Parts: sequence; structure tokens; C-alpha cells
Amino acid sequence: MTAPGAASHGAHPSSIAELRAVAQPPEVRGRRNAEHWTASLYLRTLSPYVTWVLLKTSISANGVTGLMILVGWATAASLLIPGIAGAAVALVLGQLQMLVDCCDGEVARWRRTSSPAGVFLDAVGHYTTETLIAIVLGVRAAGLPFEAPQDLLWTNLGTLLALVMVLNKALNDLVRVSRASAGLPKLADTQAEYSPTHGLVATLRRAARFVPFHRLYHSVELTILIFVFSIVGLFIGSTLADRILLSALVPLAILSLVGHFVAIMASRRVRG
Repeated sequence: MTAPGAASHGAHPSSIAELRAVAQPPEVRGRRNAEHWTASLYLRTLSPYVTWVLLKTSISANGVTGLMILVGWATAASLLIPGIAGAAVALVLGQLQMLVDCCDGEVARWRRTSSPAGVFLDAVGHYTTETLIAIVLGVRAAGLPFEAPQDLLWTNLGTLLALVMVLNKALNDLVRVSRASAGLPKLADTQAEYSPTHGLVATLRRAARFVPFHRLYHSVELTILIFVFSIVGLFIGSTLADRILLSALVPLAILSLVGHFVAIMASRRVRG
């Protein structure tokens, strides 16, 4: 049996247990930001079996990330199917994207092929998927067939939601760029490094844990919300349900963006 951590490039694990030891080490499972709740709940239980199959092929870790990106785009595209049918497909594909997202890192860790390119592609996948979901939600809220100019309000709101979400995600990347430009080391992935240290901002940050609306803008949460509101739409009309959801998400996203910016400025992240 190949010792954990010593797998050679292209070798195949002899058991799922060995694969887990290498591909799911404690430092990966215990990361503060990297593990989505669906991964902790069940995806990391399933992913080694998919990774096992992938390792029998010649696909690279970056190739698996490419599959993740395509599944994400398919998630957004499926929402163009009106009503609950499109929402149901998106719900399933959103979970599948996260499963594949678990597998690309596992393939990279087993084959020891982790690279900046993989990190970059992973970010591209999540940025584009979540942006497209927001834009398509605007199209759903406008209703099909689309009629201009009266439906522009809803498509514009979807685009605004996408923009705010991208800016919110970009703040974390801007912190890393700023620290690197200032010659500062990478932050430890701990709560102490990321949380505001004192004052009203720290109090509000702690309160936000009880109403974590700022976590609604991941593709998984978005597809769950769209599916739930599509069920509501069976009773009040799918277009009206989508409009209610979009109207709620936009101001909450703006509030989340402002809060995120203030929290960064009040934390150790941008201090020397």
C-alpha cells in the first residue's frame, strides 16, 4: 500500500481509506472558509468514490475543475426552463457542481499536482456560476416571453445582484492582493485573523452569525432558494415568486457587501 502523502503521479489508491487519508487530510477538512456546509454534511463522504473513478482515467485535476465549471454553467442555464422544472434541475446540478468541486482538489492532492492554475480555475468556476445564476434569476423574474421596456426592471435587478455578488467575492481576493503587494505574509485560516477585533463592528459580526443572510449568495444557497420559491410559485404564480425573491436578495446583497467591507477594515486583514 502506498503510504499517505507519498502517492506517485498517476498511481491509483489501493483503497478508499487510503484515498481519504491523502485527499482529505485534517488541514483540508478543518479550513475556516474552504469547506461548504454541503461538503461537511455529505459531499465529502461521497466524493472519494467519484475521485476513485476519476483517478482511473487520464483526466487532470484542472480537467476536473473544467468539468465543475461546465456543470456550474449548466446550473444557470437550466433556470431558463420556466417554473419548478428548471428550478429542480438547477437544484440537482448545484449539488453536483459542489461534488465535482470536492473531487478536483482530491485528484490534485493524490497526484500531487496542485497549482496556481487550479486555484484560478476554481475561482473562475464559482465567480461565473454565481453571476450567471443571478442574471438568469432576473430573466425568470421578467417572465417569458420577454417584453421590453417594462421587463427591463427585473433583468436590471438581476444584473445588479450579479454585480454586487461579484464585488463581495472580490473583496477577499483584494485583501490577498493588498497584503502581497505590501509584502505581508498570508493570513492564517483562523477566526481570529478574519474577525473584527473590537467595537460595534465586532458586535454586529457576532450577531450576524444568528441571521447569516450574507451566506445566501453561493450557488448552492441560491438554487435552494429559487427551488423553494418555485414551490411557492405553484400557488401565486412562478413569475411573481421569482420577483419576490429577487426583490429581497438585492437589498440584502448590498447590505452584505457594505458589512463585509466594514468588517475587513476593522479586522487584522489589512493591517501591517
